[in-house]
Amino acid sequence: MLDIAVIEDPAAAEASLDPVRTRILHELSSPGSATQIAVKVGLPRQKVNYHLKTLERHGLVELVEERRKGNVTERVLQATAASYLISPQALSSVSPDPHRFSDRFSAFWLLALAGRMVQEMGQLIAGAAAARQKLATFAIDGEITFRTAADRAAFAEELGVAVTRLVDKYHDGGATSAAGASGGRCHRLVVALHPVLKAGNPTTTVPKTTKETPESPETPTAKEQDND
Repeated sequence: MLDIAVIEDPAAAEASLDPVRTRILHELSSPGSATQIAVKVGLPRQKVNYHLKTLERHGLVELVEERRKGNVTERVLQATAASYLISPQALSSVSPDPHRFSDRFSAFWLLALAGRMVQEMGQLIAGAAAARQKLATFAIDGEITFRTAADRAAFAEELGVAVTRLVDKYHDGGATSAAGASGGRCHRLVVALHPVLKAGNPTTTVPKTTKETPESPETPTAKEQDND
């Protein structure tokens, strides 16, 4: 199981956003069968079975084992990741493009950079996993309180100068591609600064699912029991 999986396929993103399936993915952080999940989410096993089929089809859950119980084969499944992020690639035609504009003080440019980072990191993680290699990354996360807006502006200016100095010191000017002419590897550098969210901001909760109505003509029937 991955710590975080980045969803790029639009159909997989749509499947994951269903509140019932989101709850199922949460419950499948540990292996479980349709019967076990049905008890936890308060839905009929057949309906849970239908959602599991959809999640499995899109690679969001995977088979762990099959156990024989009398005349029934119980399929035990688990989420493919502990957490999920939806890549802007899932909305490729309307995803933000950092190259459209460049403004160090624009919140929208910061969002565009963050979106690109999610997309690129998702692809890099998948590639590193397939090659059984470790991905070289580095991040700093912290908080700083400024007394005044002038202090914040001064900090941003000094930080920019310091980062530029380090880039000039270590950047291989001969490297023109990801691999680099000299064998070096090009890396993306993003430095971000934004206000911390204030306490009391509303959070997203998973809606209750016990009264859910059928969502489509594909609503499961009593015959769909092979994910028991």
